[in-house]
Amino acid sequence: MKTFRIGGVHPAENKLSAGKPIEPLALPRQAVFPLSQHIGAPATPIVKKGDVVKVGTKIAEAGGFVSASIYSSVSGKVNKVDAVIDASGYRKPAIYIDVEGDEWEESIDRSGTLVKECALTPEEIVARIKDAGIVGMGGACFPTHVKLTPPPGCKAECVIVNAVECEPYLTADHRLMLEKPDEILAGVSILMKAAKVNRAYIAIENNKPDAIRLLGGKAASYPGIEVVPLKVKYPQGGEKQLIDAVIGRQVSAPPALPINVGAIVQNVGTVYAVYEAVQKHKPLFERIVTVTGKSLKNPSNFLTRMGTPMSQLIEAAGGMPEDTGKIIGGGPMMGKALMNADVPICKGSSGVLLMNVKEAKRTAPQPCIRCAKCVSVCPMGLEPYLLATCSAHADWERVEREMIMSCIECGSCQFTCPSHRPILDNVRLGKGKVGAVIRARNAKK
Repeated sequence: MKTFRIGGVHPAENKLSAGKPIEPLALPRQAVFPLSQHIGAPATPIVKKGDVVKVGTKIAEAGGFVSASIYSSVSGKVNKVDAVIDASGYRKPAIYIDVEGDEWEESIDRSGTLVKECALTPEEIVARIKDAGIVGMGGACFPTHVKLTPPPGCKAECVIVNAVECEPYLTADHRLMLEKPDEILAGVSILMKAAKVNRAYIAIENNKPDAIRLLGGKAASYPGIEVVPLKVKYPQGGEKQLIDAVIGRQVSAPPALPINVGAIVQNVGTVYAVYEAVQKHKPLFERIVTVTGKSLKNPSNFLTRMGTPMSQLIEAAGGMPEDTGKIIGGGPMMGKALMNADVPICKGSSGVLLMNVKEAKRTAPQPCIRCAKCVSVCPMGLEPYLLATCSAHADWERVEREMIMSCIECGSCQFTCPSHRPILDNVRLGKGKVGAVIRARNAKK
């Protein structure tokens, strides 16, 4: 069975909510929409205080080519355009909407009828995806239309659907595959047409045998689509690791991209959003979110409107456990601790993890014992101990030479370190500093 070649770890899966069907979450009283829900330029608000909106009304326009529009997930009245503390912990511009009912834009097809055939041209498909504000929903939030618009000299050969969901605890993608397989396969066909390719691979780790069987059986009637079972290994959901596992090609260091080896990678949640946008005229304003934790009463998967506070999901899953030590936005490996539970759900919010006090408490770091475990598990072939040490000493020129920007921040190094050193913390610091230097350097050119 296939997997990627370099590094990787095997954290405990803890898929506590894997057997829980998707439940629609109740509407919030007020929805908050940060304008930065994607990589690239923030969206520009096109509504003001007092404006009345419906579900599916555009409220913010893309701020550039690498950007994405934002749509209201509720009907009601715009309360204000202000700021909110998002999952990053920083105050960001946001639109606040007071909820009044649930009135949808009439252009959205709300029937459950499957629409397989797509008569649009590739260019029309990409335009509709762009207009719907779709981004990568695995967490990176890269605008989907950009991936489908290769730079000159690059040509796609295949679409790879990332249905791996290798992050512990999270089960949103797994449940989506079990409950919406036909829509996913129709979405893959649409992406193949948009990318002008005749091959697509749906990559699923073999800890999801039910999804492999279901999609594998149904894919037989879709020409060019193949379901590829993979060995369980973290971080196989990283697009470079996934490309290596599925088609055996390795993407070199930045600025190389997946398209340079002929691949376009899309998360399975993004594929479903593409189907809804193209075939149902439904912009991206809701997603499936896993709410989980060992002390949580009812770990669940909720269909959640964007802008809903995470506290509402926690209450729906049984309420905040008394022994909660930390709230994580995402999973335990790549997720980040949140300042409070009122952070709004955004396009990249795949999960909310409640860690108990025992799990959340870090072990005191000890000196490095030169074991090189962090080197052996790094999926990018880097030297994490060196990057972390140089970052801690603010040696930015050295960490740039040592390819710190190639780090995918998977956390494998810190997970495997027997000395409990905060390797990833320091590497993230270094990446931020070097990234700022590179942007400033490019701006002067």
